[in-house]
Amino acid sequence: MTGHGSSYSEYDTSRSTKLFGRVRPIHEVLGGGKVADVLLWKNWKVSGALLIGMTFIWFLFEVVKYNFVTLLCHIAITTLLVFFIWSNSADLFKWNPPNIPENILHESEMREIASTFHIRFNQFLSKFLEIAYGRDQIPLFFLAIVSLYALSVVGNYFSFLNLLYLGILSMETLPFLYDRYEDYVEYFVGEVIQDLKRKYKTIDSKFLNKIPRAPVKEKKIR
Repeated sequence: MTGHGSSYSEYDTSRSTKLFGRVRPIHEVLGGGKVADVLLWKNWKVSGALLIGMTFIWFLFEVVKYNFVTLLCHIAITTLLVFFIWSNSADLFKWNPPNIPENILHESEMREIASTFHIRFNQFLSKFLEIAYGRDQIPLFFLAIVSLYALSVVGNYFSFLNLLYLGILSMETLPFLYDRYEDYVEYFVGEVIQDLKRKYKTIDSKFLNKIPRAPVKEKKIR
């Protein structure tokens, strides 16, 4: 235990950068707004409701095999009946009539969600193209190829809804667990990355450097 503890302390003191070169807190990386609060369970009511709702939808479609159009129609019929009975029975039973707000989804909240998605999608495309260029990121390039191939193989055995549910489940749990156990994750992932770099250097020295390459032509200065 002492050896492991000493190695952990050495790793913690010797590294000043975060995972994947991150310098900002994880809350800011995720957008720093309400979306980040949901993913990190800062607003646990919304996070819990989203997780329970997605689990319920997944259960209906994948376990019960409910049809989407049928479910949508049944929800609409139930909503119409509830509001119809409520509004017409309010005077009889001395109930308050249903109050229907003019704006159910506020424009500011929709703009924030759209803006966060736009920023994340642009960052994803920028990183994707940067990896595709392969500039000083050969290990990351091969890691991306292997990961995408593994995802394509997994996609043959899972439906789109299962993959979507697993993605949302990961988004609801992994950032929260990383934020809570950041130091441990940094240590173990750092060890894995260092091991991969050592293996890549071995492969590079034994195989890749021996591949003949065409000489670089110098541009003539006119």
